[in-house]
Amino acid sequence: MTIRTLRRMAQRGEPFACLTCYDATTARWLERAGVHALLVGDTAAEVVLGYDSTIHMPLDVAIALTAGVKRGAPRTLVMGDMPFMSYQADDAEALRNAGRFLTEGLADMVKLEADASFAPLVRKLTRAGVPVCAHVGSKPQHVRVTGGYASAGRTPEDAKRVVDDALALQEAGAICLLVEATPDEVAREIVEKTEVPLIGIGAGPAPHGQILVLQDLLGLTAWQPGFAQPLAMLGEQIEQTAGEWVRRVACRQASDHRYEIKTGLKPSGRVAEHL
Repeated sequence: MTIRTLRRMAQRGEPFACLTCYDATTARWLERAGVHALLVGDTAAEVVLGYDSTIHMPLDVAIALTAGVKRGAPRTLVMGDMPFMSYQADDAEALRNAGRFLTEGLADMVKLEADASFAPLVRKLTRAGVPVCAHVGSKPQHVRVTGGYASAGRTPEDAKRVVDDALALQEAGAICLLVEATPDEVAREIVEKTEVPLIGIGAGPAPHGQILVLQDLLGLTAWQPGFAQPLAMLGEQIEQTAGEWVRRVACRQASDHRYEIKTGLKPSGRVAEHL
């Protein structure tokens, strides 16, 4: 899977599936399932590191997790999510950090939350050879500004702003777009007015691809947004399985497997004393 693959699928009207992922083992299974693209999202700050928002994602951890996912799913397109303040303060720093995602993190693309004001940065990244997925609409890294997670594009003025952001970022060189938590009409207009693949999350059926946080899909989170209904309840299964393990250990039934001392070998030390 490459950006060319996603572009061809979008042109044919064939939807592609994306999920977040944060480790090599899970990535291996998701690749076997046929998931087309994996995002090593800054949501790892919440679902892996236990923080209350994505703004706490450490850059070095994000890069290391991205590399692990790519090693686990080498034939899948992997996007590295640039964390809060890894690209906003200085363009030169943003270029270096994005480059690290491609070299150390083995990413095929970086994703950054942006509006039209980030077009110059996207242009610089593209010129440097860094493929960019521009994230518009609701932007979780702005949670402190908005006072919490919020949808976007729900007034005519805000809807126009989201569409204009997408157009400006595509014009700057973004090879993929992601729109989050907007009315269906907003995503539909972005599809009509742009030429690059659009990934949606909580933005209706119009986008070429759809993405969810894996833990939401698997029923592992205590709460998930309305657009992220779980398809499994693995949290309950993990709880039950771990409870059974606790019971077996308490009954000294953890395992029936036994190692035997090899015949013909002379025991020594404390083993000899025991025998």
